[in-house]
Order: sequence, then C-alpha cells, then structure tokens
Amino acid sequence: MFCHLRPMRRLCLEKIFPRWFPYSRALSGAEAVNALRPFYFAVHPDFFGQHPIEREVNENSLKRLSVYLENLQKPGFKSLKPTQLTFYVRETDQSSSDGQEPFSTSGFRAVKFTLHTRDLLSTVLYILNSCSLSVEHIQSLNTNVHTQPLKEAKRMPDRPIKWDKSYYSFTGFKDPDEDLEQVSRMETTLTWQRSWGIAHRCSQLHSLGRLAQQNLETLKKAKGCTIIFTDRSGMSAVGHVMLGTMDVHHHWTKLFERLPSYFDLQRRLMLLEDQISYLLGGIQVVYIEELQPVLTLEEYYSLLDVFYNRLLKNRIPFHPRSLRGLQMILNSDRYAPSLHELGHFNIPALCDPANLQWFILTKAQQARENMKRKEELKVIENELIQASTKKFSLEKLYKEPSISSMQMVDCCKRLLEQSLPYLHGMHLCVSHFYSVMQDGDLCIPWNWKNGEAIK
Repeated sequence: MFCHLRPMRRLCLEKIFPRWFPYSRALSGAEAVNALRPFYFAVHPDFFGQHPIEREVNENSLKRLSVYLENLQKPGFKSLKPTQLTFYVRETDQSSSDGQEPFSTSGFRAVKFTLHTRDLLSTVLYILNSCSLSVEHIQSLNTNVHTQPLKEAKRMPDRPIKWDKSYYSFTGFKDPDEDLEQVSRMETTLTWQRSWGIAHRCSQLHSLGRLAQQNLETLKKAKGCTIIFTDRSGMSAVGHVMLGTMDVHHHWTKLFERLPSYFDLQRRLMLLEDQISYLLGGIQVVYIEELQPVLTLEEYYSLLDVFYNRLLKNRIPFHPRSLRGLQMILNSDRYAPSLHELGHFNIPALCDPANLQWFILTKAQQARENMKRKEELKVIENELIQASTKKFSLEKLYKEPSISSMQMVDCCKRLLEQSLPYLHGMHLCVSHFYSVMQDGDLCIPWNWKNGEAIK
C-alpha cells in the first residue's frame, strides 16, 4: 500500500534540532500535547473522511505514537525500541513540502519516519521537523532556552548513503529498513468496544495472556491487526478482530485460525466497494461504526453483494467520476435514501435504482456543503474541548462515539458558562445519561439542564 513512499532516511540531530535544544528544560506531558497541536491538526483522521485508507493509516499511527509518548513519561524507563510511523499530512498554512513527498491532488502527502528519541522534547521536535511543521511555538514552552534565532530549526534534507538490497545480500548484514518494517507489521493494537471498568479489562487481558501461553503460534496470525474486546467473536466490517468476552478460549482459538480466510474476504469486500463506486459515478462506499449497526465482515459483505447485484441488473447512467468526493453508507433497515447532516448518503440496499439516481443527483451539492460544514464543526469541537478542559482543570474530557460533533459543541458551550470548581482533576465523559463508571469517570448527558448536570 505504501509502495509510493520514498525510503526512510536517518536524520542528523544537529540538522533537526535547533541550537537552543541543549539548554531546554524537559517538557511535561501536557506541554508535549500542546506543542504537537499543529501536527495533530495536520494528520487528524477526522479530516480524511473522503480517504478511508489514509484515515486508517493515520488512526493506527496515532495509536502507536500515543503508546510511545506514554512510555517516555513512565518513571525509570530505560529504552524504547524504534517505532516506525507513517502519516498522511494535510496541506496547512504551516506545512512545507521541502524535502518531502509532493502534495497529491487530494491535498495531502505521505511522511514516513522512525522514532528513536529518549525524551519528550526531542520527540516533539523530531515529529514536527519530519512533517516540515514549524517549531517556533516550542520556544515559548521553555523558559530557560537560549535566545538563538529559530531559523536554524527548519529541517534540512540530508544525503545519507542508501545501500542497494544486493549489498545486504552479499555482506550478510541486516537491512535496517526491513527490520523496522517487520517490527511495525508485528505490532498489534488492543481496544474495547464499550467502557468496561479496569477490573473487567484486566480480566480480559489475563484471558488473552493465558491463550498466548497455551497457543502462541495461533495468536501470531493476528500480528498487525486491531483486536477489540466486544460482545461476540469474529471479524468486524472494518477488519478488526473481535473477541467475544463471553466466549471461551476454544472460540478465540478457532477465530485466530480462520484469520487468513477473513483476510481474503476483506480483500474481496474492498474490491466490491470499488465496483459499486464505479457504477455510482465515483461515490465512495464507507462504513461508519458510530452510525451503523455493528456488522461482522460476512454480514457486511453479504449486504454489499445484494446491492451490487441490483445495480448490475438496473444500470444507472451516472457520468464517470461525477460524484467523486461524496460518500455513502449502506443500510439494511431503511426503505428510502436520505442525506445525513454530516454529508454522507444513507442508502438502503433494496432501494429502487431510479429513485436512487434522482435522489443522489438532486442532493449532491447539499452533500458537499454538509461535508464542508462537518470539517468546520470538528475544528470548533476540538477548540471547545480544549477550552473546557483548561477552564475546569479536567484530567480528561471526551465523548461517547454515539455523540455527534454538533451535540458535543452544544454541550461544551453551555458548560463553559458554568462555574464548576469541583471538576478539578476529573475525567468527564459526555454521553446520553448520568452515571459514574467503575474507574471513576463521570458521565453527563450532552443535553444536560441547569441544576441537573452535576450533583
């Protein structure tokens, strides 16, 4: 998938880090997050809604980056293995393509780099420079830095030796690029579908650990996958390995053994999506977990197959690529097409093709406007979350996946009008109801009312 990426290059520290770097104090975790804001803004998956492959790459890389940054902050850590990351970087005012891959017609470029730093400040600088983003704002975070002008901080392309593959074959030395790529492929991400408590999560991890001790070779088939603990076992529509928390090890083992066949079905599913897109003028078929029923890979493939066969029987005359940039999700529980406020079309698998053509053509412009509004709303949402977190000194402010950006914006705006000193240091989750999680996170409904929000 990344065949177009240029080879990774080692960067000389003196060319990456500004001259005031040796005089800088250590960054705190909060300062590191703030310093990386331009980076997060340039690679955030929410800005890649029209590009699912690039979105997934950025999501996975951000998860691995988060783990790397967390490990750097752990007391007494000795060393971290090199972590290779790939990001698609949006074209922003701060971006520069000097020494990087050129921007595509979609407005983003691919950046590939390897983290091998040992502290937060050098890591932050390395990431920003690798993506050709400004580091000038970092000097304000360090009160003891040298006053050397920051013009030196701009990344300068180097020209290291890049040996041909035959060199490693002849000498027997290991190719470092291949080693790093192999490590990257072996990493597996663990996550949870629901907000279980810490005790429940530890129990699930303990079960997976016992399975690894008993049958490690079978478990290795999941290298590079995202494993999600949920209510049933299988592979999800987006390709995540689902481990049912009520299933026994026997079911999990059978699932891991079947992964190669699941991967084959996943490739066929992607081809089916491309074929549907071609028949519908380039509109992109997406699966949005937060807005669709939880489907297995087999269920989703069957749904796509039914829709595709109906399109073949009733050819709809869309002009090729005329709907490129638009998105649609396929549903089995709807009888008429609709346009979501976020800009994507909700299309029932059994809808009438003639009605489908008329609806998409008449709503195409509105869909583009809705998608643009969605991106603008996401920026506002992130700003309000940061403002609320800062005002109430929250440790964490987040929302349930079912909460829309519009609902989150409304909630945060009204929260900022309140005085809530007792939220200091807490984890606040915006949901649909009031509750306190086992871990101590406080949940409030997004449409809370004055006097009832927090008691």
